[in-house]
Amino acid sequence: MDMVRIGSDQPEYKVPELNTIPDNHEDQPVPGQALIESAAYHLPPLIYGAATLSRHYNTDHTLDSSTPFRAVRLALRYGIAAFDTSPYYGASEIILGQILLALRDQFPRSSYSLITKCGRYGARDFNYKPDTIRQSVLRSLARFGTDYLDVVYLHDIEFVSTPVRPQPSSGRHVEALTDQKLAADWGIADEHEGKIWGPGDQVVIDALAELRKMKDEGLIKAVGVSGYDLPTLLRLSLMFLHNTGKPIDILLSFSHYDLQNSTFAAYYPVLTHRAKIERVLTAGPFSMGLLTPNPPAWHPAPPKLVASVNRVRDWALTPNGWPDGLVNLALGWAMRREGAVMGGEGKDVPLVVGLSTPKEIHESMAVWREVMAVRAGTVDERAERRRAAEATAREMFTADGWADCSWDHLSQ
Repeated sequence: MDMVRIGSDQPEYKVPELNTIPDNHEDQPVPGQALIESAAYHLPPLIYGAATLSRHYNTDHTLDSSTPFRAVRLALRYGIAAFDTSPYYGASEIILGQILLALRDQFPRSSYSLITKCGRYGARDFNYKPDTIRQSVLRSLARFGTDYLDVVYLHDIEFVSTPVRPQPSSGRHVEALTDQKLAADWGIADEHEGKIWGPGDQVVIDALAELRKMKDEGLIKAVGVSGYDLPTLLRLSLMFLHNTGKPIDILLSFSHYDLQNSTFAAYYPVLTHRAKIERVLTAGPFSMGLLTPNPPAWHPAPPKLVASVNRVRDWALTPNGWPDGLVNLALGWAMRREGAVMGGEGKDVPLVVGLSTPKEIHESMAVWREVMAVRAGTVDERAERRRAAEATAREMFTADGWADCSWDHLSQ
């Protein structure tokens, strides 16, 4: 099932007959440390990235099998009780909604959080008109069979807002926090706080206003924005703060806190203090599949970055690399919250992880528990080897000129 435009007939998805779906040892959580919802975020440390419930990342054969049901059920059994999706992710809302409805006797609506987005409906199909925003949210509510959504983001907001960015961009977004000229070029200098740069900015202000109306009506608990370019996310967050008198509730940054690019760590304290956003999340520990063995063909990373990732991936498979491969190594790195990470304030920042199978869920939980044990003070030989492997991978990206460097996805 492909993406469905607002107002079009909705495709149907039928969960396989429950008595035909396996429920064996693979479908049971491995005993160990449990996920605990953060009091600050009201979300678990790991959030199920449900873009995988679409052709973006999986085949029709997988989507039509029992695998999606088993993955969602196992996630809930582990306590991964929050799901991030979007109408842009093809059939994701439809498939996830039907699975959750089939599981409602075991996991009622109150036992998990639903996070979705609005405004993007295709590769170049954006519609932030207030009426469309409202129709999109109402459609999402219907797809999930619920009367409220926990979070709704304006999806990939940098494509709709007025373009304010240096041309060309070096991709080193962290420099905009300290270089006054770059800050001005990105529109995040102190003197630019609150400035509306053009019609696109007004469009996103009006779209946010509509989401806030729906929040006041009780249909949404929290509203915010999602996107890639961190300087743009900061600029728009400041613009919302100064033009509406209050900050957005929540923000999602993707592909900026992973083994190749950790720029989110520098922006986190700025977004929380300067833009006054209480909840800032990160997504994409595998950089939209770039760090996996089979990156999607549509990925916007330039060829030289892809080559650098391939070199690191090949190294990880050597005896001197990491025994569980680059995906496992990258996942552990993206889960780290101890020490001075994110200004020392980011220990509760949830991570959205794309998950497709029970195997991936088991592995994600195993890595999370491993990382949490280190935070608690357990440092064994494996933990030391993981740290050394992470450092080597970062050094390789640095040597190739790609450490903490973002791609220019707006030109894709």
